[in-house]
Amino acid sequence: MSVVVRNPPRAQRAAVEGLSGFGVATVHEAQGRTGLLDPELRPVWQGARVAGTAVTVSVPPADNWMLHVAVEQCGEGDVLVVAPTSPSQAGYFGELLATSVAARGVRALVIDAGCRDVAELRAMGFPVWARHVCAFGTVKETVGDVNIPVVCGGQLIEPGDVVVADDDGVVRVPRLAAASVLAASRAREEREAALRARYEKGELGLDIHGMRGKLAAKGLTWVDHPDGTSGEQGAGAAS
Repeated sequence: MSVVVRNPPRAQRAAVEGLSGFGVATVHEAQGRTGLLDPELRPVWQGARVAGTAVTVSVPPADNWMLHVAVEQCGEGDVLVVAPTSPSQAGYFGELLATSVAARGVRALVIDAGCRDVAELRAMGFPVWARHVCAFGTVKETVGDVNIPVVCGGQLIEPGDVVVADDDGVVRVPRLAAASVLAASRAREEREAALRARYEKGELGLDIHGMRGKLAAKGLTWVDHPDGTSGEQGAGAAS
């Protein structure tokens, strides 16, 4: 039996907004290098960066009926997460559905299938991360589910989880872990800022991170080239 679950709990808004300030790589690393969706899910246009709460949709192949059903369950700050029950390249989502969900405050779509109308999506500023871009249309014949756990891009995503997406990909943060992952992301960003300052001064990662001894223990040695004492001619220089 198919089901639409109304009003599932969502991650706290403050945590979602906080996570929106960090990139996917930072969030992924901050939560123990977990939650990253398949990198084959790519932004259909570059430069978008979002964080929002998941409204999940399970759809049959090449059938987008349940996306229309899901619109009613969407609200401000949500991200629509769509997973087909079997692989499909069809273009489930385009300009008209984007207009509909954007009117309800939806921030983006993540779909483990296809979308279309890329030029129009870019023009209206609606971000989509998809496995395929495909003009092949869908039908409206078979029901699915809304706001149940789905596997999208190899990750289990539950309704109300946080979805963070940018040019590097998409990462899922469990709803109940959002606050702790936010704190870990902030701490990681502070560490990286300190490292960046040291790199800008010319310090080497080899020394900052104490790598030399570990590399030597692995058998790496440094030797001077017998003809390289002057340093006047670099590799590949013209003779």
